[in-house]
Amino acid sequence: MVTAETATALPVERWAVRIEYDGRPFVGWQRQNTGLSVQQVLEEAAGRLAAGRTVPSITAGRTDAGVHATGQVAHLDFPEGTGLTGSKIRDALNFHMKPHPVAILQAAPVDPAWNARFSANRRSYRYRIVNRRGRLALDEGRVWLVKRPLDTDAMNSAARHLLGRHDFTSFRASACQARNPLRTLDRLAVTRLGEDIVIEAEARSFLHHQVRNMVGTLKLVGEGTWPPDRVAEVLRACDRRAAGPTAPPDGLYLTAVGYDPDPFRTEAPPS
Repeated sequence: MVTAETATALPVERWAVRIEYDGRPFVGWQRQNTGLSVQQVLEEAAGRLAAGRTVPSITAGRTDAGVHATGQVAHLDFPEGTGLTGSKIRDALNFHMKPHPVAILQAAPVDPAWNARFSANRRSYRYRIVNRRGRLALDEGRVWLVKRPLDTDAMNSAARHLLGRHDFTSFRASACQARNPLRTLDRLAVTRLGEDIVIEAEARSFLHHQVRNMVGTLKLVGEGTWPPDRVAEVLRACDRRAAGPTAPPDGLYLTAVGYDPDPFRTEAPPS
């Protein structure tokens, strides 16, 4: 029987997993004292594959309550010699995580020194807005419904002020624990297809609530409350009170985490 004393001495195999989830039922990724987290669902399912042994997870980004993911990445350490394969891990974890809206898309073996958080060199987010007067029937909890017409050209003009390396204090949450507010924003683009507006953001890393605070600010520009150039003033202010409101979590998705090399590209074809 594996005990807490012997578990840490056992050799392990590290596996990277790519995860999709609907954030609505969860308190976020990270375990909390109350409420169900995505991390808890994943680790309890992994423990079923490890004969009851605790299998902790490390993730590339801790999403907040209500935030979704289509490409979250975590790593898990399973006991060595269990004969696990990527397809077995994917299918077994998916079985044990039912009925929760969490799914493993891929599982790939990685070096023990590989770390889902610290090996990442890029994170990509998508924010979805539905811009119409009518209420939501199909996308409730998955998008931000904005009823006032939004000018996406103005939003893109404003977004250009945020590209590059800046002090993003005006766009970080007051509870952000990052030591340094400097970040390099590689992409921030706004596109429209009919009533659907998508905002894509990409950087090596983000501050807490940075994407949602940028979206809330761009929304003020899009509805004509602020001119696009005001965003540059907000950035220079280095004051959270200068920026727009925090957009709701409903429309935010973690879509991809980048690695070099990408462990999932070397995975055998799905079976």
